[in-house]
Parts: sequence; structure tokens; C-alpha cells
Amino acid sequence: MKTILMSKGARTIVEVCAGVQPNEQVLIVTEPKMLNIAKSISAAVVAAGAEPTMAMMPPRNSDGQEPPAPIAAAMEASDVFISAVYTSITHTSAVRNAVDAGSRGIMLTQFHDEMLIEGGVHADFKAVEPICRAVANALEGANEIRLTTPHGTDLTLSATGRRSNAMPCMVKPGEFAPVPTVEANVSPIEGSAHGVIVADASIPYIGIGLLDEPVTVKVEDGMIVSISGGKQADMLAENLASKNDPNVYNIAEIGVGLNPNCKFIGSMLEDEGVFGSVHIGIGTNITLGGNVKAACHYDLIMTKPTLVADGKVILQNGEVLV
Repeated sequence: MKTILMSKGARTIVEVCAGVQPNEQVLIVTEPKMLNIAKSISAAVVAAGAEPTMAMMPPRNSDGQEPPAPIAAAMEASDVFISAVYTSITHTSAVRNAVDAGSRGIMLTQFHDEMLIEGGVHADFKAVEPICRAVANALEGANEIRLTTPHGTDLTLSATGRRSNAMPCMVKPGEFAPVPTVEANVSPIEGSAHGVIVADASIPYIGIGLLDEPVTVKVEDGMIVSISGGKQADMLAENLASKNDPNVYNIAEIGVGLNPNCKFIGSMLEDEGVFGSVHIGIGTNITLGGNVKAACHYDLIMTKPTLVADGKVILQNGEVLV
């Protein structure tokens, strides 16, 4: 029965999100922990009349580590690649090279069976696409972006000359999207971010998940200079320090969640998609339009944001105004 219930979500991912067509070559990248999800996706690919190939790899040691070279080459050669892994490969050169070669990518990081049965994957992606693109257009190339929240966030940054990314969970050749996190984002100019980030909702990485208390991050010249707030803040600070890579402190992204079906559950791609939330990505930004490759990419998620780009109010206390 569970397999049957999962099939609807799998077919949405394959047919709506990836737009798989008959006779296309679809690569499913997975790891042992995610085999159930990969099998459901594979069955949906067959139902769509395409040919699936499953590539099993050992779990990566950390988010952002490159997949093995043969898998990276297969991603680049595919019509569609679907990443069903627990440890993220989203922010890697392999993904960037695959989409540059014209493949279409869908990222299902940290998916579990229930996420195919209920939640964000069952949103009306076509209906929310215009909002997603409108928010992305408002962010693109903005000289000054300011983010504030009632919890204490007050961050300014610049995206001058930077492309934005509309990710409505439906991809065309040369695009990738995390599913089900409908989002619009931009990677700020390196060194431009200043202020304070207060994550009050979730940091869905390294076992942190839903926050018991706010995590406060101070930013100077585009880099994190301090992290405070209790046990979960300490977990983040210790993990970043363990990377021995100064680039992990880079302010890499500002993203707006736009999926009305997503809820905060402590899982990356549900939490980041919660409608009206904002996340600040740190570390790698090469897949988002930036120039930094770091040892990881994490997102700090907050609620009730007010977001203004070049004087245009995009969000007011979590309400989308564009």
C-alpha cells in the first residue's frame, strides 16, 4: 500500500517537475539509505516511457562533496538527472557541468517516503510559478537588498549584476531545481553582506533541524564573524570550524520560500520551501551565480521576514507583495 501511495508523488516529480518525455535517458543518482525513493522514481520514469539508469554511490562525507567522476560524467550525458541522496550534491561542479551541458536536474535531498505521500510535492507548481518568477525578477541585479525580521535579523547585501534563480520545481534544459522547495533566490556579490542574521525556524543540516532557540549570526564584509545562541548554534559553529575552509563562512544566497504546501518538519527541501520564509545560504554559491566553492552549503531559515530590493517591498512580515 505504501508503494502505491508513493507512486503519485513520484510521477509528479518525473512528469511535472522533470518533464520526462518518452525515450529520454534519465539518470537516478542515489545512495543505499535512499533506495526506496530511487525505486519509486525509477518506476515513474518507466511509466513515462523513458529509460532509467540507477547510479548507486557511497554516501558523501559531507554536503557539497563531489560525486564520483563516472557518475558526474553520466549526469552530464543524461537528458535528465534526478539526485535522490541524503547528503547533498546540489552545490557541486558536477551539477553545474551537467546543466551547462543541457541536462535537466531534480534534487531530492533528504527525501523520505512520507514526502512522496504528502506535503510540498503535491503543490500546484504551475499555479505558483508566476509568483516565483516575479520574486526572482525583483531580486535580480538589485543594488541593495535589505532583510529584517521581528526576531532581530537586519542584513543588507548587494546583487548588482547578478542573475537571480526562479525555481518553481519545473525545469527546462540547462536548469536544475530542488523539489519541493519552490523558491526564488540570488547570490549576493561576495563581500557585500553586512549585519545580523537570526534564524528562528530551521537549519536542516548536520542533525540540527527545527530550532529550539534562535541562532544569531553576525556578518561583516560578506563573511560570518560570530555564531551564538545555545547548543544548536554551537553545533553549527563547530561543524563549520571543522571544515578548515574559510569559504564556508561566505554569505552565498538569499532565498524566498514559495510553496504553500510545505511545512517546517526539519527536512531541508520542505523547510526551505515554506511559503513566505527566507533562508540565507552560506558557503558554496557556484551553482547559484557566484564564484565561491566551499566545503559545504547550509541554509539558515527564518520566519516573518520583510524583504526590500532597491526600494521595492517583496515581502512584508512574511506576506508576498509582488
